[in-house]
Amino acid sequence: MPDNSSSIEVIVIGAGMAGMSTAMHLARAGVRVVCLEADVEDNDPVGESLDWSAPDLLKTIGFPMERLLREGIATWKRHVILKLRNGAEQHYVPSDWLAKPPFNVELRTIHVDRTLLNRAIRDSLLASGAELLPCKIVQVEREGTRVRSVINAEGERLSASWFVDASGSAASLFPRAFQLPLYEFGPRKVALWDYFKVTEPLEGTTLHADGEGPPYMDWIWQIPVQPDTISVGYVTTGDAIKQRRQEGLTVGEIYAQQLDHYPELTCLLPYTGSPRITSFLCRAYGKTCGPNWIVIGESAAMVDPMTSNGVTAALRHAVEASELISRYRNRGRIPSLARALYSRRVLYMANFFNSCIERVIYDWPIRNRIGALAAGDVYTIPAWSINNLYSRIEPRGVLSTVLFGLFLGALRAAMNILYWLCRRSRSASPVCAVS
Repeated sequence: MPDNSSSIEVIVIGAGMAGMSTAMHLARAGVRVVCLEADVEDNDPVGESLDWSAPDLLKTIGFPMERLLREGIATWKRHVILKLRNGAEQHYVPSDWLAKPPFNVELRTIHVDRTLLNRAIRDSLLASGAELLPCKIVQVEREGTRVRSVINAEGERLSASWFVDASGSAASLFPRAFQLPLYEFGPRKVALWDYFKVTEPLEGTTLHADGEGPPYMDWIWQIPVQPDTISVGYVTTGDAIKQRRQEGLTVGEIYAQQLDHYPELTCLLPYTGSPRITSFLCRAYGKTCGPNWIVIGESAAMVDPMTSNGVTAALRHAVEASELISRYRNRGRIPSLARALYSRRVLYMANFFNSCIERVIYDWPIRNRIGALAAGDVYTIPAWSINNLYSRIEPRGVLSTVLFGLFLGALRAAMNILYWLCRRSRSASPVCAVS
């Protein structure tokens, strides 16, 4: 830590997308901020396919789409394609009318090479005047509902006026320290992924799935992070991976076996590498803001990767957290109402995306009753609309937050009713997955 650590106003724990963005916003507002990260050189970040709201948020930290494309950090994402094992497919493209008044929606978005993007953001963070220090926080010291200090792995006590927890879903330091309410969605999942060179550039994200039949769907992503490089990942439940490992398969063999299920991906075989692997549980915490602390990013809410909302959520949390600290910086505490409103917004959005993707896509009743492609429409249309609506109205006050929450609640209720009706239908009964 720097010698003049007593003058630090804000400690941000975690230098992922959420943490670095928050530190950058605060530093540009004249706040003395230090960002702490145990693994500064994160070589395996995920979140490469961005939804249509993310580019405007990246622009707020100095990374407009044009710059990212020019510097080779991004590629165009003009559509999403869902391809099923039976040969059926569906293209999801924002309609042209959304680009016209009064909507004026930006119909373009991008894929990003997260390693290159994180490096570029880290350089901008340092240029902004914020400090980035290698440091692993292992303990949070409380004084009532306030955070008094944090302690690193070396036993050093670090103090500041304000704290931001961007430590990630695996750590979630403040939620654990304050035992915040936890909401979980679906089983624990595992993602296996690797990168491959290709000869033809792509301009869209492709999702491969055996969408008709399995009681619980797994899927494969195909994302062009560079014109000549694609990211290919397989997502399934932790129990499914455990079972296959008990059958004697290696992680690489499990990954290759899934690629072999889809003709378009067999060109990537034989696969002899060792895929990257991560485990995650989709969940959200309540009460993620205290008098002098805020929880952001995946520490606050882990959103399913199929929704493409992880980066968007991280950047939104960063904007709102930095606004709260800047606004109440001189008062020394965030008022109870402002804390509650921030916490509700984080929870509303995470609950909506996680519960709807589970009900409509992953679980069998709706997907098997109306078909996987139609289920994709049922989920995708409101999901795009919600992101656009949030960006437009920017709910911050009591009325806008409450109305927005009621709207999301109504959509979730409609999804639950459809789920219940489809589950009651005998024709929607699940069948065994094809191995």
